[in-house]
Amino acid sequence: MPSLDAFDRLLNSGYPGPATMAAAVAATAAAVLASRFSTLFHSSSYYFSSSIYFAGFRRPLSLSFRRRSGQSFRMGHVTAATRATLGLTKPAVVEIPQITFAAKEIDFAEWKGDILAVAVSEKDMSKDSNSTFENSILKRLDEKLGGLLAEASVEEDFTGKAGQSTVLRLPGLGFKRIGLVGLGQCSPSSTTTAYRSIGESIAVVAKAAQASNAAVVLASCNEISEEFKLNTASAIASGTVLGVYEDNRFKSDSKKTHLKAVDIIGLGSGPELDRKLKYASDVCSGVIFGKELVNAPANVLTPGVLAEEASKVASSYSDVLTATILDAEQCTELKMGSYLGVAAASSNPPHFIHLCYKPPDGDVKRKLAIVGKGLTFDSGGYNIKTGPGCSIELMKFDMGGSAATFGAAKAIAQIKPPGVEVHFIVAACENMISGTGMRPGDIVTASNGKTIEVNNTDAEGRLTLADALVYACNQGVEKIVDLATLTGACIVALGPSIAGFFTPSDDLAKEIVAASEITGEKFWRMPLEESYWESMKSGVADMVNTGGRQGGAITAALFLKQFVEEKVQWLHIDMAGPVWNDKKRAATGFGVSTLVEWVLKNSS
Repeated sequence: MPSLDAFDRLLNSGYPGPATMAAAVAATAAAVLASRFSTLFHSSSYYFSSSIYFAGFRRPLSLSFRRRSGQSFRMGHVTAATRATLGLTKPAVVEIPQITFAAKEIDFAEWKGDILAVAVSEKDMSKDSNSTFENSILKRLDEKLGGLLAEASVEEDFTGKAGQSTVLRLPGLGFKRIGLVGLGQCSPSSTTTAYRSIGESIAVVAKAAQASNAAVVLASCNEISEEFKLNTASAIASGTVLGVYEDNRFKSDSKKTHLKAVDIIGLGSGPELDRKLKYASDVCSGVIFGKELVNAPANVLTPGVLAEEASKVASSYSDVLTATILDAEQCTELKMGSYLGVAAASSNPPHFIHLCYKPPDGDVKRKLAIVGKGLTFDSGGYNIKTGPGCSIELMKFDMGGSAATFGAAKAIAQIKPPGVEVHFIVAACENMISGTGMRPGDIVTASNGKTIEVNNTDAEGRLTLADALVYACNQGVEKIVDLATLTGACIVALGPSIAGFFTPSDDLAKEIVAASEITGEKFWRMPLEESYWESMKSGVADMVNTGGRQGGAITAALFLKQFVEEKVQWLHIDMAGPVWNDKKRAATGFGVSTLVEWVLKNSS
């Protein structure tokens, strides 16, 4: 390694000519850089080794880091090592809500605690000619409170509409507060979304009151079938956890979560319901992980950091998960020219991430793959995103597919479904602009040998997914689901709340629809119109990477289809709309819960 002494030796050798002076400057800069990096990584979980050469020396500048576990990450430029700390921003450690849920069959009126929340529909709020509640639960509570509940509902104009809530403080009773939470016009067989909203409302009320415990009872719980009670309790628990959680990692002041325990009354009890509540908590941990990945800015969540976060999940559940991280050199050996073409412009090197879940007993009857788009930032490349509505400032969420993939991996590792092997695959990189970057008109070659004329560098996600899909097929899987924030065209077609999905397999379509009906996430099947492929043909390569404006989501799906083996069932989800909540200016965690349900449906 060059040292500062080299500077003195070179200057003392006589008149320092241009070559001598350049060498001295190079030696000094190398020593300073090495010193800075040595200090930075000395006390961390990395070993540092340098291989620094400047113009006129043996080879280009390169840096390598090796984790103590032995996994290697190679970085192509000196700036890559500091990119994750650009702006000196470091996420604070935020506690994930740890809420204990208990299903109980007790007299709700005798419950003792901070808040008793009663979920009511508009029908439940109806009264007779004497202004007395007709619903038996509300009637009994009102009698216990001396008519205060009926009086307050009139004064507060509470009618049970969806989103409405009102809270009364009740000194001297077993529960300190009672809250009415509106369900709207829903029936006992209402959707998961309606019941999840109960949990979200409980979270809002509990946070406002700084309550440490709460109980919830449905005014019409006696009308819910035994089979549906499990999903209802699970939805309430999920809504509560996700409603309590706030991503304050990048705020200088964050609030603590006070809610620690929630009793769910009147929906049954026993081991089966307890398992369902535990399942809800496991899925929520995956959803929160996915949210945090999407919310993290691109100067914090680089491709390398995304690989590190995925590796941490694998380490935490090493009994069922393994991690393989491929660097650019290894991807070159696998001929991933399409993926590497996108990554070429960034000073943050690409990381191809592969987590593999295997059941604890090792007995595998079915192999699945989940492939997520992992663009940690998308500038558009030379076809740079410009003008109003381009949303370049939100392009940190262009890795939403990978967030759903790894969120599902975390949840599945906790649930441990039997009989199924699942591969979680992400080709992580950035789409930037530089002299080394991919240009419009370039031709790249994917790992299955197909050539692609790049007529738009801002249609980059499909280029990374192409090599990821080929890699997934090579794992010997039977079914693949890929997720990507792929096209604005899908948002135009379906709006911000619904994901479009494309598949030639009716059976796989039914599986995803069935899973989404349980989770409440919204999907809509879109056509794979083969005649549209004409617009994707190139005069000099096998295909171009984007067609015309019309049917853009369809042609994108048709492009991906070229990289999936015919024997493999494949489904593509375009989640560009529901990945982000504009009103809350935050990630939604979309896709995680549906992916988990899909895997469970394929489990033995």
